[in-house]
Amino acid sequence: MLDTSPVSSQMNAVTPVEAVSAPKSTSPRLQLGEVFMHRSTQLAALLVLVSLVAIIISLIIGAWPAITTYGFGFITSQEWNPPRELFGAMPAIYGTLLTSAGAMIIAVPMGVMIALFLTEICPQRLRKPIGIAIELLAGVPSIVYGIWGLFVFAPFLKSYVEPLIIGSLGKLPLVGGLFAGPAYGIGIFTSALILAIMVLPFITSISRDVFASVPPVLKEAGYGIGCTTWEVFGKIIYPYSRVGVVGACMLALGRALGETMAVTFVIGNSHKMPSSILGPGTTISASIANEFTEAEGDLYTASLIELALLLFVITLIVLTIARFMLARIEQKKA
Repeated sequence: MLDTSPVSSQMNAVTPVEAVSAPKSTSPRLQLGEVFMHRSTQLAALLVLVSLVAIIISLIIGAWPAITTYGFGFITSQEWNPPRELFGAMPAIYGTLLTSAGAMIIAVPMGVMIALFLTEICPQRLRKPIGIAIELLAGVPSIVYGIWGLFVFAPFLKSYVEPLIIGSLGKLPLVGGLFAGPAYGIGIFTSALILAIMVLPFITSISRDVFASVPPVLKEAGYGIGCTTWEVFGKIIYPYSRVGVVGACMLALGRALGETMAVTFVIGNSHKMPSSILGPGTTISASIANEFTEAEGDLYTASLIELALLLFVITLIVLTIARFMLARIEQKKA
């Protein structure tokens, strides 16, 4: 005789959810591995912060004699005279900012346009070879760029490019002084060109990747309504990938600010404020590389360490501004 009681019916009607067995508890071995992974990643993150603080403290301690001797005048002074122990960082700061800005003015449009060409215009069979060739530029050592710039690029600029700039732009009112003077071949302009070549692979590679991440349906919709390639880039591709492009530019700018050997070869290493971008100058990293081994006395060494501290602060400010810009862009997109 069948049991038709309500209790028996409920016991027999097993739902799919009830039929699924409860998950087994995590084994002690897996729990230990999870704890180890958590602690390891936490330690790695803390190690970065500790290293950053340690660098700042060590630079401040090493630069303290110069900080207490010159104060804020170290930043504003233009004199660099080791025999008289008179040191000023303004020419080096000016050269660092000017060469980096010039490199970005040249490299950013070129890198973005190359990335657009590789993703939208270039034939499929040529995209990979051209992309590899551009990425190989990032693997060339800095000293190779410096030697090439000094013995090949600088003579070419001195003989052909700089006389043309002086004869044309040097005669313009108001801004002509920036392009006036004799053609040295080495100087701020040459350094900016070398830096532009060095940072170009970073901008191109990252921009190409973010351009390729744009959904094809969006681009096809733009082309479908009759947009040109330039209109699709300006209205669809760039707005979609703007955060990545800005990040690539900031990464390239950080590389340009701290470059040492290539700039040291071609900038002229003159501790004076150049009135023309064609004239010789110096940067913070070039000054440290040239004079640190020859520094005699605590004040001389401390001044060079304070230059390193200033470069660290400048880079930190630039990266902070970059993060702020990226946050603002993301807020506008949201």
